[in-house]
Amino acid sequence: MNTKIPKISDQLYKEDVYNVLDSKYSTLGPIWVSHQIEWFNGIYACFKDHDKFLIIIFLTKKTLDFYASNLVKLDYDEFFSNETIEIEKFNVAEISKELRIPKESARRKILELEKEGVIRKINKKFIIDRSCFNYSKPRNSIKRISTFLSALSVMCYEEKVLTKKLTSEELELTIKDNFSYIWNLYYELQIPMMTDYKKIFFDFETFHIFGTCVVNQHFHEKKSSKLPIGRDNFIKGFLSRKMQGINAMSISEITGIPRATVIRKLKKLVKQKNLLIDEKKHYRLLGTFTKIISPIQKNVLIRLSSFSSKIYNLAISKR
Repeated sequence: MNTKIPKISDQLYKEDVYNVLDSKYSTLGPIWVSHQIEWFNGIYACFKDHDKFLIIIFLTKKTLDFYASNLVKLDYDEFFSNETIEIEKFNVAEISKELRIPKESARRKILELEKEGVIRKINKKFIIDRSCFNYSKPRNSIKRISTFLSALSVMCYEEKVLTKKLTSEELELTIKDNFSYIWNLYYELQIPMMTDYKKIFFDFETFHIFGTCVVNQHFHEKKSSKLPIGRDNFIKGFLSRKMQGINAMSISEITGIPRATVIRKLKKLVKQKNLLIDEKKHYRLLGTFTKIISPIQKNVLIRLSSFSSKIYNLAISKR
């Protein structure tokens, strides 16, 4: 059997993807932040607790690391052919440190996951049982990621850093065929993003609520942007214009977080001068947030560029 050898000259570099992503942010940013908020909504829906889900994906990633180190690659159907997934032995201290969860909170949440049957020990084996919690296969996440990557591929092609445009269908097939490998990359993107933002907001509910306000303003500003513009100018645009905010009830409906919690967290964000409340009780962003968020957002885009370039190179090599 002849092995198709990819052309080194056709490969896409993460630095080139970052330049396109940053310079065309007004077109691509709203697509990505929309995916992120949908993903966060799904996280919260599982346990009504972001930390618990973060613990689950951290342990799952260690299994994906094991697969990768042993040259094991599972496609989407193979990965989900069983309700359980074996995980490595873990300790509370490691989870606390890596995920920025206080040690006592980490211990309590792990015990709760064990009581719920989500994490179990069978003889010498530790498993995660996906049938024991409100878990959905990531079909929608794959579709949203594929849509984003397809839009980014068009921009990369127009900038002559990618040799071919890639359709969302092609990209979805690439992700599913190489699922364990790509989902490991996906968690390498998402876990640091979550822990970085937690360092700023201290808890995920506050970040989730703030992020919903960010997405709202991204979409209002996108309507005003006639041509693709860079990230800095795009953000300056929606901070300089008085545009429609979003109310507490809508945030609660979008996120699934109880309205009373949403109102309490919104008051905190207003007090910190990250959000402004207007006479209609709509919340929108204040310029002070950019000094805090911009460096983290840049790191997210750098990791996203690395994630995207690896998938593009894989998709092109398989053509």
